[in-house]
Amino acid sequence: MEKSNAILDGRQVLETVDIMDILPHRYPFLLIDRILEVERKKRIVAIKNVSINEPFFQGHFPEYPIMPGALVVESIAQAGGTLLLPEVPDRHNKLMVFTSIERAKFRRPVVPGDQLRIEINVLNWRPRAVKMEGRVIVDGKLACEAIVMCQLVPRPTAAPELAPAEPPAEVVTQG
Repeated sequence: MEKSNAILDGRQVLETVDIMDILPHRYPFLLIDRILEVERKKRIVAIKNVSINEPFFQGHFPEYPIMPGALVVESIAQAGGTLLLPEVPDRHNKLMVFTSIERAKFRRPVVPGDQLRIEINVLNWRPRAVKMEGRVIVDGKLACEAIVMCQLVPRPTAAPELAPAEPPAEVVTQG
């Protein structure tokens, strides 16, 4: 049995290296640090420790650092992916991507030093798509809530190639 399948027993705390065995995300975009609780196919609780060293704080905002709301919602999706991807037999050939975000509400800013407790409940799960309700709690207070839908898509085998730029049109001058 693969190490990351240990999440299925619902008793083991998963650390960052275990999460990286499940999710394709890496620094600086891996936004969960630990898994505390799992109820297979139904619920997961994850932790994200927010540090002033996060790269987004350099520009958002230098005088008043706030974690971008889009990244807080991304942490919800990553926690959900950590719960559900071990259930997908060929998950290393798939990516879980957003299809919608509904009713996202931001109740308080997330700042350096905060610890996010990310609680996910699965509302509906089909073989290729999932709808999850996420709540992010900081110091016992709701910081963010959202319903996210994600879909499994085939993982490309190589990076997509960029189309070559069109050569500039010839300039004809009359003289």
